[in-house]
Amino acid sequence: MRILLLGSGGREHAFAWKISQSPLCTALFIAPGNAGTKGLGQHFSFSVTDFEAIKACCMQQAIDMVIVGPEEPLVKGLVEFLRAEPLLRSLFIIGPGQQGAALEGSKAFAKAFMQRHGIPTASYREFTQENYQAGLDYLQIHSLPIVLKADGLAAGKGVLICATHQEAILRFEEMIQSSKFGEAGKKVVVEEFLQGIEISVFALTDGKNYVLLPEAKDYKRIGEGDCGLNTGGMGAVSPVPFVDAILWEKIKSLVVDPTIMGLQKDGIPYCGFVFFGFMIVKGEPFVIEYNCRMGDPETEAVMPRLQSDLVELLAAAATGELKNYVIETDPRTACTVVAVSGGYPEDYKKGFSIQGLDQLPDSALVFHMGTQQEGDQIITSGGRVLAVTAFGNSVTEAAEAASTTQSVLQFEGKYYRRDIGFEFK
Repeated sequence: MRILLLGSGGREHAFAWKISQSPLCTALFIAPGNAGTKGLGQHFSFSVTDFEAIKACCMQQAIDMVIVGPEEPLVKGLVEFLRAEPLLRSLFIIGPGQQGAALEGSKAFAKAFMQRHGIPTASYREFTQENYQAGLDYLQIHSLPIVLKADGLAAGKGVLICATHQEAILRFEEMIQSSKFGEAGKKVVVEEFLQGIEISVFALTDGKNYVLLPEAKDYKRIGEGDCGLNTGGMGAVSPVPFVDAILWEKIKSLVVDPTIMGLQKDGIPYCGFVFFGFMIVKGEPFVIEYNCRMGDPETEAVMPRLQSDLVELLAAAATGELKNYVIETDPRTACTVVAVSGGYPEDYKKGFSIQGLDQLPDSALVFHMGTQQEGDQIITSGGRVLAVTAFGNSVTEAAEAASTTQSVLQFEGKYYRRDIGFEFK
């Protein structure tokens, strides 16, 4: 099978690493990829939103399967664009069309979907310029803290937790009146704050049936002890120690089953991953977000634990044959620790040479997130730079192994959290 993988982050490196192990993969093409994926497949330089270039590649390279890593091309309608080409009608596409991608692309759409299908989530209201004053009045009487969410895609920065009414009103004004998040913030979802523990659960579905991949917990705050600014993710652990059989059954029966059934009832075709962002409140699962793709850095912890053939699994989803499919997973704990550029998630510099990549043991799993190759050097090209994943018989053992490998890798301004999985140690 000839496969085109779209994306350039750690998630895509983890996918490429896993796909390249499959005997079903006869050729792997990656666009645009990064320095870490170079040895795993042929690279193309076009953007994930250059639909014409993607279509041309699929036709010229006789691609059998397209795997869409990030959400933006899905939200913008890549699936519909490719399906409109008669010569690509037999193409397998892993990723939903625009309707399904709206679960991530529009917070208001997702909340209405959950409400319509009885899926547990925080109470909410939505506001735009048209009912702006009603929004201000609502914020003044809302219990604290208050969660504000930009409706559209905002590069992971569109969720604000406000500790005071004054702060909430200011942020609300910035979003709607001052276009802080552009078009993404023209509609704002005001949501009840839920106190609990976050986890991520991933389903692969063919639209009717699904399989669940190993769950994970990611760490979004920049500082140790979960303090400081939110990031795209500083690390992850999988499995999550407190997720037992009782909670897993609640997650399936209360959320995953009604989500997949809801897609069918609403006539929304869906082939690909559904990311469920949960807040576990006193043992009960509440959905705080959907994503229409795998998470990053969770993928870097989940893919190493997946012992099943990923290409075989994706082909089963594309052909509607997921029913009764059983995945195999490594029972050990995987811990991922992310190294970032100095200053991230605010202003940071790029272009620093990375040292130590040639000094790692063969067993080390290093996934590139924001790198590129210049001559014989690999340099930093993003805020999140390298993810190291290690196994252990406990969170403590896995985290220590990942941190030990991270300590070998060096670049100017490098920072990483040394407490990933801290609450389970």
